[in-house]
Amino acid sequence: MRLTKKKPYLSCLRYLWILVAMPLAASTVRIYVTNSAGTNIHVVDAATNQVVQVIEGIEVPHGVAASPDGSRVYISNESEHVLNVVDQKTGKTIKKVPLSGRPNNIAITKDGGRVLVCIAENPGALDVIDTRTLERTKSIPAKAALHNPYVTPDGKYAVAGSVAGKFIMVVDLQTEKLVWELPLDKGVRPMAIESGPDGSTRRIFAEVSDLDGFVVVDFAKRAEVARIKNPSEPGGFPLPPQASPSHGIGVAPDGKTLWVNSSPSNSVFVYALPDIKLLGHVPLPTLRLPGRAPITTMPNWITFTPDSKTAYISNSGDRSVSAIDMKTLKQIARIRVGEVPKRISASVAP
Repeated sequence: MRLTKKKPYLSCLRYLWILVAMPLAASTVRIYVTNSAGTNIHVVDAATNQVVQVIEGIEVPHGVAASPDGSRVYISNESEHVLNVVDQKTGKTIKKVPLSGRPNNIAITKDGGRVLVCIAENPGALDVIDTRTLERTKSIPAKAALHNPYVTPDGKYAVAGSVAGKFIMVVDLQTEKLVWELPLDKGVRPMAIESGPDGSTRRIFAEVSDLDGFVVVDFAKRAEVARIKNPSEPGGFPLPPQASPSHGIGVAPDGKTLWVNSSPSNSVFVYALPDIKLLGHVPLPTLRLPGRAPITTMPNWITFTPDSKTAYISNSGDRSVSAIDMKTLKQIARIRVGEVPKRISASVAP
C-alpha cells in the first residue's frame, strides 16, 4: 500500500482558519430589547438582525444590562420589584434580587461588580447590587423617584435623573455618596454622557419633559449651558397624551455623533460632536390606520454596536426595532419584537 504524506501547509492553513474564526465567535454582539407591556425580552443578533433568543417569564421588564463578559443579563422587574439575574446561554433566571421598591432602568459599573437600579417610587433611591454575592448592599437616597441611571465613561460616577423631582444627581462610585445635584425646570428623561479628550466626563445631554430636543450640562461647571431644539421638519406627527417629545438619546461609542429621537418628527436626528452640528435625520417606520394620516411609532431608546457601525432604535408603538447604518443614515432592517418595546442594550456575548 502506498502511503500519502500530508502536505504541511494544509495543516497550517487549517489552524490559521481556526485562529481567524476565533475572534468572530468571541465577539458576537447581541441587542437586548425589553417589551414593557409583555413578559419577555427579545435578543437580536447584530450580525444578522434576526431574533435569536426570547427570555420569557418576566412581567413588565424595564431596564436591561449585561455583564462585561456577556455571561449574565440583568433585568429590572417592575411587577415583582426585583432584579432578575439571567444566564445568557439558557435565558433562565438564576436569581431574583429583592429591591427597595418598584424599579425603572438600570446600569452596570465598568468592572461589572455592581448593578445600579433606579427606584421609581417615593422616596426614591439608587439601589446598589453586588454582582458577586447577588445581594443589595446599599440604597443611596434621593429626593424623589428616579428614572434612568448611567455610569460615566471613565467609570468614576453614576448619573441619575428624576422625572417628578426635576433634577439630575451625580454619585461618586468610590464612596457611593451624592456629590452634586442639578435642578432643572422639567422632568428628566433619558440622558447620554460625553467624554473629553483626556477621558474625563465633559457633558451630559439630557432629554426633558415637553422639549423636542435636549439640555446640555457642563459636567465640570455643574450647570446647564445650552438647550437644543430638534428641527421642526419633518413634522406633523401628533403625540399621545403625556408623551415625551424626545425619548431616547445616545453618544456613539466612537464619540463622534449624538443621536436624538423625536416623536413629533418620527425620526432620529444625528448631531456631530463636539460642536453639536446637525448632520441629518433618519425617518422611522410609521403606523398607518385606514382612513387616517400616518402616526408616530414613538421611538423610545437607542443603543449602538461597539464599532459604531449600526444604531438600534426601539419603536414602542410598532413592536419593532430599527437597525440604522450609521454611515449612510439609512434603515437597513426592521426587526419584529414584542409588545411596546422600550429599553434596549447592546452586549458582546461569549
